[in-house]
Amino acid sequence: MRLPLIAIALGILSLRWLPVLPSPLGLLCCAVLALMLLPSRVYLLALVLLGFCWACVNALWAVHDQLAPELDGRTLWIEGTVQDLPEWPVVQGQPVTVRFQLADAVSRRADLPKYIRLSWRLPPEPVKAGERWRLAVRLKRPDGSLNPYGFDYQAWLFAKRIGATGSVKTGQRIASGQGLQHWRERIRERINNSAPKPSQGVLAALVLGDGSGLTAQQWHTLQTTGTVHLMVISGQHISLIAAIAYAAVFGLMRLGCWPRRIPWLPVACWVSMLAAIAYGAIAGFAVPVQRACIMVMVALLWRWRFQSLSAWTAFLIALCLVLLYEPLVVLQVGFWLSFAAVAALILAFAARLGPWRWWQMLGRTQWIAAVALAPFLLALNLPVSLMGPVANIFAVPWLSLLVLPLTLLGAVLLPWPSLASFIFSLAGWGVSLMFTVLDWFAQGWPAWQGSGAGVLAVCLAVLAVLCFVLPRTVLPLTAGLALWLPLLTPELKEVAHGEAQVWVLDVGQGQAVWVKTARHSLLYDAGPFMASFDAGERIVVPVLRGFKQAHLEQLVLSHADTDHAGGAQAILDAVKVTQVVSGQPAEHPSHYAAQECRTQQWEWDGVWFWRWQWSQAKDSNQKSCVLLIAAQGERLLLTGDLDAAGEAALLAEWPWLSVDWLVAGHHGSRTSTSRRFVQAITPRNALISRGQHNSYGHPHPQVLANLQREQVRIYDTAHDKAVRINLGRHAEPWTMAMQSRFWR
Repeated sequence: MRLPLIAIALGILSLRWLPVLPSPLGLLCCAVLALMLLPSRVYLLALVLLGFCWACVNALWAVHDQLAPELDGRTLWIEGTVQDLPEWPVVQGQPVTVRFQLADAVSRRADLPKYIRLSWRLPPEPVKAGERWRLAVRLKRPDGSLNPYGFDYQAWLFAKRIGATGSVKTGQRIASGQGLQHWRERIRERINNSAPKPSQGVLAALVLGDGSGLTAQQWHTLQTTGTVHLMVISGQHISLIAAIAYAAVFGLMRLGCWPRRIPWLPVACWVSMLAAIAYGAIAGFAVPVQRACIMVMVALLWRWRFQSLSAWTAFLIALCLVLLYEPLVVLQVGFWLSFAAVAALILAFAARLGPWRWWQMLGRTQWIAAVALAPFLLALNLPVSLMGPVANIFAVPWLSLLVLPLTLLGAVLLPWPSLASFIFSLAGWGVSLMFTVLDWFAQGWPAWQGSGAGVLAVCLAVLAVLCFVLPRTVLPLTAGLALWLPLLTPELKEVAHGEAQVWVLDVGQGQAVWVKTARHSLLYDAGPFMASFDAGERIVVPVLRGFKQAHLEQLVLSHADTDHAGGAQAILDAVKVTQVVSGQPAEHPSHYAAQECRTQQWEWDGVWFWRWQWSQAKDSNQKSCVLLIAAQGERLLLTGDLDAAGEAALLAEWPWLSVDWLVAGHHGSRTSTSRRFVQAITPRNALISRGQHNSYGHPHPQVLANLQREQVRIYDTAHDKAVRINLGRHAEPWTMAMQSRFWR
């Protein structure tokens, strides 16, 4: 039975690595061939093909349900129902913005995708789940920043079958909330009214799976200590609820209070299933919850009627059911992490040589899960908590046996506000104590951040995991340590002397350019910080860590505007920076110790750098710090937001200036990159760093005309994504858009 299950799973899992999807005709031929081979000896191959066809068909459905290209960037009036709980991130100094998902949206002018993700800045009234709204929305096709070692937002949207995103201009509620989602909204409101304020977000996350109420500090603590899973309703929470229901029936049987005529085991299993499904409904049946419910139901059926089957068979059944129900789950990181952890635990428990005491069970479970997940976390450029197993040994039983039962009891008692408030206060005390201990772990033993690794290094690390979880007589421990080395010490391609590797990062409506020579590193601008999104933390820092860059000789901030300097704080917190240089040093916080952008020339590893600032500058844009880089006769110029007057002053002081690469000033605004300037410096290529469908209309048609008139080849981060230039080789650049993935 296992081989057919493995074959089906392999067929669906292969979707993750497809560069393009087969045509419908090709899939039809593949399915017919599989059905013909099914009765033969190669039936396993037929099952692989059938799983592959099913996954591709679902992916094609998702592709066809995306916003039509002709509607990209248009504003339409649409109607739809708010699905799931809206998110209200609170960021000090930023306007209130709500993010929510609209389901079954309709418009008189066009056909719309089934699911649309929207954001609304300063809504006139609260947006609640289950309500129906009529909205004026500027719609966009699924898109997002794409950088090396970064989060693929477009893949995340595709996995959730979100066919469009958009920003709301105005709207009105046309029907009040109803249904399951509105009921969940009311529970969240009651929890927030009854629970103590510091723990409201945590308690709502435990009951509803809504993590939007957790603070940035709480998320950082959870990530650093490897305890994020405690706040995401998944296998642990669903299993606990099922276990409580099962234990209730089992306890009645042991106490002699169960009717002898009714077998207790099937009743216990059915009650546990219903409890798990009910909890999943309250949590909104997100994909992790669906996966957990399926796995719990398979485990209960195995306990009830099919104990003759091995645990691996039950695991494979659960895996296949999850994949068949939603093949696109292979694009989600949580899918791989959860099943990898369960597989490692099954392997470890099945291979044990003797019984384990409860304290051994708890400790080894956390240790095995941490070791098993480490290769995947490092491969995804995510931090690995060195004290995660120890923190979980405390946090898992504390939350499972105290905080979660109290929280659920408080939710049950919500019709009696006084009782609910008392219970929530006890749960809040437990939450506060838990975070106090976790903060102590986080401060004493911070998470370790590895570098990006290849497929081979990850595969070797997975083999190393087997050395740790299997009995040592099967594989020696020293072999495991050796297999870990390629992942722990990845080989990164060095930059040759006299050359520079330049990454123009895709940070949306902002700018960040990383320059690496043989032994030095410089970052020009830090990306934007706006609407609770910190590009420095979310984009720039992962890129630097992925390339094993823990030190910057210089952080050059062209000027103080938030689209250029907004991410600076996150970068200063994450990596060591020797010197901060800015066109407006007085506008930054004092702890930056920013120095003035003085005209200077220096050399690193055979690469020459020039800095310049207009001495007669009057405003922020004119004060932009200009940087020129030359390697083997190939030059790149960065001008920040310097306007046409500043460009004229630059030409007056550097009449010899000519470049091969120009990063268009002010993201392609018509105030910069003037025709005279382009004619004078004669660039062969221009790069525009900007966000898709930005509200400023960048790049301006006049700027594009200036560049095209001089036959300048244009690269645009909105379409080409992050761009890598090997300065000094006089070669064509490489862009992230060249990575072929079927969901893009």
